[in-house]
Amino acid sequence: MKSFALHAGILVVLFALQFVLPPYHHSNAARIMVYAILAVGYNVLFGYTGLMSLGHAMFFAAGAYGAGLGIFWLGLTPLAGLGLGIASGFTVSAIAGALLIRSTGVAFLIVTLMLAQAFFLSILYFNTITFGDQGLVLTQLAPIGPFALSEPWVKYNLALLSLSIALGVSLWVSQSAFGKVLVAIRENEPRTRMLGYETSLYRFAALMISGTLSSLSGALYCLLFSYVGASFASLQYSTFPLLWTLLGGAGTVIGPLIGTGLMFYLTDISSGYTSSYLLVVGFALVALTLWFPKGIAGMLRARFFPWLP
Repeated sequence: MKSFALHAGILVVLFALQFVLPPYHHSNAARIMVYAILAVGYNVLFGYTGLMSLGHAMFFAAGAYGAGLGIFWLGLTPLAGLGLGIASGFTVSAIAGALLIRSTGVAFLIVTLMLAQAFFLSILYFNTITFGDQGLVLTQLAPIGPFALSEPWVKYNLALLSLSIALGVSLWVSQSAFGKVLVAIRENEPRTRMLGYETSLYRFAALMISGTLSSLSGALYCLLFSYVGASFASLQYSTFPLLWTLLGGAGTVIGPLIGTGLMFYLTDISSGYTSSYLLVVGFALVALTLWFPKGIAGMLRARFFPWLP
Protein backbone atom coordinates (compact mmCIF):
# COMPACT_ATOMS: atom_id res chain seq x y z
CA MET A 1 0.00 0.00 0.00
CA LYS A 2 2.91 2.36 0.70
CA SER A 3 4.28 1.73 -2.79
CA PHE A 4 0.91 2.24 -4.42
CA ALA A 5 0.25 5.42 -2.42
CA LEU A 6 3.68 6.84 -3.28
CA HIS A 7 3.37 6.31 -7.02
CA ALA A 8 -0.26 7.45 -7.10
CA GLY A 9 0.83 10.59 -5.25
CA ILE A 10 3.59 11.24 -7.80
CA LEU A 11 1.08 10.98 -10.64
CA VAL A 12 -1.31 13.34 -8.83
CA VAL A 13 1.53 15.86 -8.42
CA LEU A 14 2.38 15.57 -12.12
CA PHE A 15 -1.27 16.13 -12.99
CA ALA A 16 -1.45 19.23 -10.80
CA LEU A 17 1.80 20.68 -12.17
CA GLN A 18 0.24 21.32 -15.59
CA PHE A 19 -1.87 24.08 -14.06
CA VAL A 20 1.09 26.04 -12.67
CA LEU A 21 3.98 25.40 -15.04
CA PRO A 22 4.88 28.13 -17.55
CA PRO A 23 4.59 27.13 -21.24
CA TYR A 24 8.28 26.27 -21.68
CA HIS A 25 8.42 23.92 -18.70
CA HIS A 26 4.95 22.57 -19.51
CA SER A 27 6.29 21.34 -22.86
CA ASN A 28 9.47 20.04 -21.22
CA ALA A 29 7.46 18.07 -18.66
CA ALA A 30 5.49 16.35 -21.43
CA ARG A 31 8.72 15.47 -23.24
CA ILE A 32 10.30 14.15 -20.02
CA MET A 33 7.30 11.90 -19.35
CA VAL A 34 7.51 10.46 -22.88
CA TYR A 35 11.22 9.79 -22.50
CA ALA A 36 10.64 8.35 -19.02
CA ILE A 37 8.45 5.64 -20.57
CA LEU A 38 11.47 4.56 -22.63
CA ALA A 39 13.57 4.47 -19.44
CA VAL A 40 10.88 2.51 -17.58
CA GLY A 41 10.85 -0.05 -20.39
CA TYR A 42 14.63 -0.29 -20.31
CA ASN A 43 14.56 -0.74 -16.54
CA VAL A 44 12.39 -3.87 -16.83
CA LEU A 45 15.15 -5.54 -18.81
CA PHE A 46 18.23 -4.05 -17.15
CA GLY A 47 17.11 -3.17 -13.63
CA TYR A 48 15.04 -6.26 -12.86
CA THR A 49 16.44 -8.92 -15.20
CA GLY A 50 20.07 -7.78 -15.28
CA LEU A 51 20.38 -7.71 -19.08
CA MET A 52 22.19 -4.63 -20.37
CA SER A 53 21.06 -3.66 -23.85
CA LEU A 54 22.48 -1.25 -26.41
CA GLY A 55 19.60 -1.81 -28.80
CA HIS A 56 16.61 -0.05 -27.30
CA ALA A 57 16.76 2.64 -29.96
CA MET A 58 15.44 -0.09 -32.28
CA PHE A 59 12.26 -0.46 -30.22
CA PHE A 60 11.84 3.29 -29.76
CA ALA A 61 12.25 3.84 -33.52
CA ALA A 62 9.95 0.91 -34.35
CA GLY A 63 7.18 2.57 -32.38
CA ALA A 64 7.87 6.01 -33.84
CA TYR A 65 8.06 4.80 -37.45
CA GLY A 66 5.11 2.46 -37.05
CA ALA A 67 2.96 5.39 -35.97
CA GLY A 68 4.50 8.00 -38.31
CA LEU A 69 4.51 5.92 -41.50
CA GLY A 70 1.05 4.57 -40.78
CA ILE A 71 -0.35 8.10 -40.49
CA PHE A 72 1.66 9.55 -43.39
CA TRP A 73 1.34 6.75 -45.97
CA LEU A 74 -1.82 4.93 -44.89
CA GLY A 75 -3.84 7.88 -43.63
CA LEU A 76 -4.46 6.34 -40.21
CA THR A 77 -5.99 8.28 -37.36
CA PRO A 78 -3.67 9.19 -34.47
CA LEU A 79 -5.07 6.44 -32.23
CA ALA A 80 -4.74 3.85 -34.99
CA GLY A 81 -1.21 5.11 -35.64
CA LEU A 82 -0.41 4.74 -31.95
CA GLY A 83 -1.74 1.19 -32.03
CA LEU A 84 0.31 0.39 -35.13
CA GLY A 85 3.43 1.82 -33.49
CA ILE A 86 2.97 -0.35 -30.41
CA ALA A 87 2.24 -3.40 -32.60
CA SER A 88 5.41 -2.67 -34.59
CA GLY A 89 7.45 -2.53 -31.41
CA PHE A 90 5.83 -5.73 -30.14
CA THR A 91 6.72 -7.51 -33.39
CA VAL A 92 10.30 -6.25 -33.42
CA SER A 93 10.62 -7.29 -29.75
CA ALA A 94 9.40 -10.79 -30.59
CA ILE A 95 11.89 -11.13 -33.45
CA ALA A 96 14.74 -9.78 -31.34
CA GLY A 97 13.73 -12.01 -28.44
CA ALA A 98 13.77 -15.09 -30.65
CA LEU A 99 17.31 -14.24 -31.75
CA LEU A 100 18.48 -13.35 -28.25
CA ILE A 101 16.73 -16.07 -26.24
CA ARG A 102 19.98 -17.92 -25.51
CA SER A 103 22.19 -14.84 -25.13
CA THR A 104 23.28 -13.33 -21.83
CA GLY A 105 25.98 -10.99 -20.55
CA VAL A 106 28.36 -9.44 -23.05
CA ALA A 107 26.93 -11.51 -25.90
CA PHE A 108 23.49 -10.01 -25.26
CA LEU A 109 24.97 -6.50 -25.23
CA ILE A 110 26.81 -7.01 -28.53
CA VAL A 111 23.91 -8.67 -30.37
CA THR A 112 21.43 -5.97 -29.32
CA LEU A 113 23.88 -3.34 -30.60
CA MET A 114 24.25 -5.15 -33.92
CA LEU A 115 20.49 -5.54 -34.35
CA ALA A 116 19.92 -1.86 -33.59
CA GLN A 117 22.59 -0.78 -36.07
CA ALA A 118 21.05 -3.03 -38.73
CA PHE A 119 17.68 -1.41 -38.04
CA PHE A 120 19.24 2.05 -38.28
CA LEU A 121 20.90 1.24 -41.62
CA SER A 122 17.63 -0.19 -42.94
CA ILE A 123 15.91 3.12 -42.22
CA LEU A 124 18.60 4.94 -44.18
CA TYR A 125 18.49 2.42 -47.05
CA PHE A 126 14.71 2.71 -47.53
CA ASN A 127 14.85 6.51 -47.48
CA THR A 128 12.21 6.85 -50.17
CA ILE A 129 9.74 5.56 -47.59
CA THR A 130 11.28 6.67 -44.30
CA PHE A 131 12.86 9.93 -45.56
CA GLY A 132 16.12 8.87 -43.87
CA ASP A 133 18.10 11.58 -42.08
CA GLN A 134 15.68 14.25 -43.26
CA GLY A 135 12.95 12.70 -41.16
CA LEU A 136 9.22 12.80 -41.46
CA VAL A 137 7.19 15.76 -40.22
CA LEU A 138 3.50 15.15 -39.59
CA THR A 139 1.29 18.17 -40.16
CA GLN A 140 -2.37 18.70 -39.38
CA LEU A 141 -2.94 15.52 -37.41
CA ALA A 142 -6.58 14.58 -37.04
CA PRO A 143 -8.01 15.26 -33.56
CA ILE A 144 -8.71 12.46 -31.11
CA GLY A 145 -12.43 12.95 -30.75
CA PRO A 146 -12.92 16.59 -29.72
CA PHE A 147 -9.30 16.95 -28.62
CA ALA A 148 -6.70 18.46 -30.94
CA LEU A 149 -3.18 17.09 -30.53
CA SER A 150 -1.79 20.56 -31.09
CA GLU A 151 -3.19 21.66 -27.72
CA PRO A 152 -0.46 21.64 -25.03
CA TRP A 153 -2.78 20.27 -22.34
CA VAL A 154 -3.78 17.36 -24.59
CA LYS A 155 -0.11 16.48 -25.16
CA TYR A 156 0.61 16.73 -21.46
CA ASN A 157 -2.26 14.53 -20.34
CA LEU A 158 -1.66 11.90 -23.03
CA ALA A 159 1.95 11.70 -21.91
CA LEU A 160 0.83 11.48 -18.27
CA LEU A 161 -1.73 8.76 -19.03
CA SER A 162 0.86 6.72 -20.92
CA LEU A 163 3.43 7.20 -18.15
CA SER A 164 0.82 6.02 -15.63
CA ILE A 165 0.36 2.81 -17.62
CA ALA A 166 4.12 2.26 -17.90
CA LEU A 167 4.66 2.84 -14.16
CA GLY A 168 1.74 0.52 -13.42
CA VAL A 169 3.36 -2.24 -15.49
CA SER A 170 6.71 -1.64 -13.79
CA LEU A 171 5.11 -1.68 -10.33
CA TRP A 172 3.35 -4.95 -11.19
CA VAL A 173 6.64 -6.46 -12.34
CA SER A 174 8.36 -5.40 -9.11
CA GLN A 175 5.64 -6.89 -6.90
CA SER A 176 4.60 -10.00 -8.84
CA ALA A 177 5.93 -13.55 -8.70
CA PHE A 178 7.03 -13.08 -12.30
CA GLY A 179 9.14 -10.10 -11.27
CA LYS A 180 10.68 -12.03 -8.37
CA VAL A 181 11.86 -14.66 -10.86
CA LEU A 182 13.40 -11.91 -13.00
CA VAL A 183 15.29 -10.61 -9.97
CA ALA A 184 16.43 -14.17 -9.21
CA ILE A 185 17.73 -14.44 -12.78
CA ARG A 186 19.60 -11.17 -12.31
CA GLU A 187 21.19 -12.35 -9.08
CA ASN A 188 21.94 -15.97 -9.93
CA GLU A 189 20.59 -17.46 -13.15
CA PRO A 190 22.14 -20.96 -12.77
CA ARG A 191 20.52 -21.39 -9.35
CA THR A 192 17.19 -20.09 -10.68
CA ARG A 193 17.39 -22.63 -13.48
CA MET A 194 18.23 -25.35 -10.98
CA LEU A 195 15.03 -24.51 -9.07
CA GLY A 196 13.07 -25.48 -12.16
CA TYR A 197 12.42 -22.15 -13.89
CA GLU A 198 12.91 -21.95 -17.65
CA THR A 199 14.98 -18.79 -17.43
CA SER A 200 15.24 -18.24 -21.19
CA LEU A 201 11.45 -17.88 -21.42
CA TYR A 202 11.43 -15.38 -18.55
CA ARG A 203 14.17 -13.37 -20.26
CA PHE A 204 12.16 -13.48 -23.49
CA ALA A 205 9.05 -12.20 -21.67
CA ALA A 206 11.09 -9.42 -20.03
CA LEU A 207 12.43 -8.35 -23.42
CA MET A 208 8.90 -8.34 -24.86
CA ILE A 209 7.59 -6.12 -22.06
CA SER A 210 10.63 -3.85 -22.24
CA GLY A 211 10.53 -3.48 -26.03
CA THR A 212 6.77 -2.87 -26.14
CA LEU A 213 6.95 -0.14 -23.49
CA SER A 214 9.84 1.46 -25.39
CA SER A 215 7.81 1.39 -28.60
CA LEU A 216 4.94 3.10 -26.76
CA SER A 217 7.38 5.90 -25.96
CA GLY A 218 8.46 6.20 -29.61
CA ALA A 219 4.92 6.14 -31.00
CA LEU A 220 3.80 8.72 -28.45
CA TYR A 221 6.74 11.00 -29.26
CA CYS A 222 5.84 10.86 -32.94
CA LEU A 223 2.22 11.82 -32.25
CA LEU A 224 2.84 14.53 -29.67
CA PHE A 225 5.79 16.23 -31.36
CA SER A 226 4.89 15.41 -35.00
CA TYR A 227 8.32 14.17 -36.03
CA VAL A 228 10.20 10.94 -36.59
CA GLY A 229 13.73 10.63 -37.99
CA ALA A 230 16.56 8.15 -38.46
CA SER A 231 18.33 9.56 -35.39
CA PHE A 232 15.68 7.81 -33.28
CA ALA A 233 17.34 4.51 -34.21
CA SER A 234 20.91 5.72 -33.56
CA LEU A 235 23.12 4.59 -30.70
CA GLN A 236 22.32 7.79 -28.83
CA TYR A 237 18.77 6.61 -28.14
CA SER A 238 20.13 3.34 -26.77
CA THR A 239 22.57 5.00 -24.36
CA PHE A 240 20.06 7.59 -23.10
CA PRO A 241 17.75 5.12 -21.29
CA LEU A 242 20.78 3.35 -19.82
CA LEU A 243 22.05 6.64 -18.35
CA TRP A 244 18.59 7.68 -17.15
CA THR A 245 18.07 4.33 -15.44
CA LEU A 246 21.49 4.27 -13.79
CA LEU A 247 21.15 7.86 -12.62
CA GLY A 248 17.65 7.41 -11.17
CA GLY A 249 18.20 3.91 -9.78
CA ALA A 250 18.15 0.63 -11.68
CA GLY A 251 15.65 -1.86 -10.31
CA THR A 252 13.38 0.82 -8.82
CA VAL A 253 10.01 1.81 -10.23
CA ILE A 254 10.38 5.56 -9.87
CA GLY A 255 14.11 5.74 -10.62
CA PRO A 256 13.82 6.02 -14.43
CA LEU A 257 11.49 9.03 -14.12
CA ILE A 258 13.84 10.76 -11.67
CA GLY A 259 16.88 10.08 -13.84
CA THR A 260 15.16 11.26 -17.02
CA GLY A 261 14.02 14.54 -15.51
CA LEU A 262 17.36 15.24 -13.84
CA MET A 263 19.45 14.55 -16.94
CA PHE A 264 17.05 16.47 -19.20
CA TYR A 265 17.29 19.64 -17.12
CA LEU A 266 21.00 19.15 -16.49
CA THR A 267 21.54 19.19 -20.24
CA ASP A 268 19.05 22.00 -20.82
CA ILE A 269 20.50 24.33 -18.18
CA SER A 270 24.18 23.70 -18.97
CA SER A 271 23.60 24.23 -22.71
CA GLY A 272 22.39 27.73 -21.89
CA TYR A 273 25.81 28.63 -20.46
CA THR A 274 28.32 26.89 -22.71
CA SER A 275 28.58 25.16 -26.06
CA SER A 276 30.63 22.45 -24.30
CA TYR A 277 27.62 21.47 -22.24
CA LEU A 278 28.20 17.74 -22.81
CA LEU A 279 31.47 18.05 -20.89
CA VAL A 280 29.59 19.63 -17.99
CA VAL A 281 26.92 16.93 -18.14
CA GLY A 282 29.61 14.24 -18.21
CA PHE A 283 31.37 15.57 -15.10
CA ALA A 284 28.04 15.91 -13.30
CA LEU A 285 27.03 12.34 -14.17
CA VAL A 286 30.38 10.99 -12.97
CA ALA A 287 30.01 12.88 -9.69
CA LEU A 288 26.45 11.69 -9.17
CA THR A 289 27.47 8.12 -9.94
CA LEU A 290 30.28 8.28 -7.40
CA TRP A 291 28.04 9.75 -4.70
CA PHE A 292 24.99 7.61 -5.52
CA PRO A 293 26.31 4.32 -6.97
CA LYS A 294 22.83 2.77 -6.73
CA GLY A 295 21.14 5.79 -8.28
CA ILE A 296 19.05 8.37 -6.49
CA ALA A 297 16.02 6.16 -5.82
CA GLY A 298 18.32 3.24 -5.03
CA MET A 299 20.13 5.34 -2.43
CA LEU A 300 16.83 6.42 -0.88
CA ARG A 301 15.73 2.78 -0.69
CA ALA A 302 19.02 1.63 0.85
CA ARG A 303 19.18 4.36 3.50
CA PHE A 304 15.66 5.51 4.33
CA PHE A 305 12.83 3.60 2.60
CA PRO A 306 13.52 -0.16 2.38
CA TRP A 307 9.94 -0.74 1.17
CA LEU A 308 10.52 1.36 -1.97
CA PRO A 309 10.00 -0.96 -4.99
